[in-house]
Amino acid sequence: MKTQGIDLTDLDAFQRGEHHEMFRRLRAEEPVAWHELPGAKGFWNVVTHPDVSLVNRDSALYSSEAQNVVGFYDHDEMPVPAGDLRGVMLLVTDPPKHTRYRKLVNKGFTPRMIGMLEQYLEHRTTMIIDEVIEKGSCDFVEDLAAELPLQAIAEIMGVPQEDRRLLFEWSNKMIGIDDPEYGATEDNATAMTELYMYVNNLATLRKTDPRDDIVTKLINSEIDGDKLSDAEFEFFMLLLTVAGNETTRNTTSWGMHALMQNPDQYKMLVENPELLNSAVEEVLRWASPVYHFRRTAMEDTVINGQAIAKDDKVLMWYISANRDENVFKDPFTFDITRNDGEHVAFGAGGTHYCLGANLARAELRILFAELIERIPDMKMTAEPRILRSNFIGGVKHMPVSFTPGKRRAGSSLITA
Repeated sequence: MKTQGIDLTDLDAFQRGEHHEMFRRLRAEEPVAWHELPGAKGFWNVVTHPDVSLVNRDSALYSSEAQNVVGFYDHDEMPVPAGDLRGVMLLVTDPPKHTRYRKLVNKGFTPRMIGMLEQYLEHRTTMIIDEVIEKGSCDFVEDLAAELPLQAIAEIMGVPQEDRRLLFEWSNKMIGIDDPEYGATEDNATAMTELYMYVNNLATLRKTDPRDDIVTKLINSEIDGDKLSDAEFEFFMLLLTVAGNETTRNTTSWGMHALMQNPDQYKMLVENPELLNSAVEEVLRWASPVYHFRRTAMEDTVINGQAIAKDDKVLMWYISANRDENVFKDPFTFDITRNDGEHVAFGAGGTHYCLGANLARAELRILFAELIERIPDMKMTAEPRILRSNFIGGVKHMPVSFTPGKRRAGSSLITA
């Protein structure tokens, strides 16, 4: 890497929030930069909005299945052995396999299903806020941001209320492998095993007791006689549990953090709730909850004037693309009225555009609508604690205070 002093493998730098300056320098000085990797083959980084979009959309030239889609190491370079998900997890497949897989799982994410879920989520949101509103303080992440996506994914999966907190704990351990708060490699593996056992038990139950949930739909989903294999079912449920919980939780937390850090924007949204849709899009751009995904070049090619060899690793940095000065005016200004550019928080279109984008938008809209109505003066009482990761932009804890309010009549929330 020509740009000195930049190490994108330094998890502590990401935890300290120093990555934004690193990417600003790369966009200006070296938009397609080679990064050495001790003990393994290095990787290319694409950091501008056009280049990230180019790589993201071309699944024929830039493969998701040839190697890993997360991190820097190929399978035979991994410091710790890991399961090979290529071809069996939706994220790690290319067309035509990905096309077939997506058709089978799409049945659980139709507009009708999301529409039916919204009414339930509105009710749950009222109860979630009721649990804290009289106290005047809470941990925003655990008490507010985490609960709605947890309930949404658990409802889609058909997980009983008493088991739902397990999903939260498993997803934390699987994503937080490099964070000492959430455990080490053995905790990650244990969480994954426990989740597989749980979803397989759900599938067994649904074969004799079918319900209107995604497990029932997936085990019965069939196109021209083709069905999901057991491994495909397990890995999709793992993906749904982790992605459905982590990304929306962290986007919500970063969004509230941005509003509290920009009280003029907070006040504007409280006074103008019709700005909610544009505010949600700005929150998504600002948060960029998934920092990167990786592809493998299938042929020699060129990105922004830089030669890329066949089999080279190419990392798309969404967090950088969403701060691209050539696409977004004043990209480091949080502006809920912004209408320039198109963020890539859900990917940049193409084959791997986020399956849960509409659900995530609905959750953010519903929760922030309730928050600005009932808690218009939230403030941080301590700095947020950030996940140690260069993959997920995670907020672990964020203590807040606000003027106590009243519960809605007849509301109660039962949690495990």
